[in-house]
Amino acid sequence: MTILASGSAASMGTPTDRGVGPLLRAWRQHRRVSQLELALRADSSARHISFIETGRSRPSEEMVLRLAEHLDVPVRKRNALLLAAGYAPRYPETPLDDPALDALREGMERLIQGYEPYPALVVDAMYNVVTANRGILMLLDGIPEALLAPPLNAMRLTLHPQGLAPRIRNLHEWRGHLLAQMERQIALHRSDQLRALYEEVAAYPVPQAAADGRDGQHAEPVPYFALPMQIEHEGRTLSFISSISTFNTPMDVTVAELAIETFLPADPATVKFLHSLMS
Repeated sequence: MTILASGSAASMGTPTDRGVGPLLRAWRQHRRVSQLELALRADSSARHISFIETGRSRPSEEMVLRLAEHLDVPVRKRNALLLAAGYAPRYPETPLDDPALDALREGMERLIQGYEPYPALVVDAMYNVVTANRGILMLLDGIPEALLAPPLNAMRLTLHPQGLAPRIRNLHEWRGHLLAQMERQIALHRSDQLRALYEEVAAYPVPQAAADGRDGQHAEPVPYFALPMQIEHEGRTLSFISSISTFNTPMDVTVAELAIETFLPADPATVKFLHSLMS
């Protein structure tokens, strides 16, 4: 089953009226890289980097892209840098329902469906759910319709007090993991929209059991190899380890901002229950 998000991250670009020099300087400082270090990485000179940042020298299109690459600037923001330098954007932003991305959509659908009965979903840069398999839908059983209205947002759904939060037995740890993940994305993308989402979900009230540190206190000790999400479902506790995959060297803004999250059963009891659903 597919869930398409009606929202997008289309408005997450950087303003272009500041000039490319100040923007590049801001990215360099954000990455805590000196002019000399950046110059060595980009096969340039500290003097040339300084001239670019102060506006005394206009960088070539190739130089803008080279500096953006070494500063790990997200694809969307590389377009903004090019525009600020007076060049056309290099990376298109193709709507996900465009026929040009048919193969991508079909491939993602096959991937997450093939992962069943284990949960898997695809999200965009704002954690809006693009598509999800039946393993995810199983965990959403009983969630209020208001939280399931598009665009379905994975962070809101997980941390909202009427969402999955009351069912997550180790909510204190899992919540901390999710918020830290969002903080890393904010540092990477420097997105005001993502910051606003973070502030919203971080302000959600925490169920009393988690606030008192009582969530998960009766769970049997298991030697987990990574932090699991332990969630109640039909009177049993299911444990999952999550893994996030992105596309290598994306050449499209939409594709660059997609992430595939899969949930691997973390104990034999979870494996047994999920496979029993298929029999």
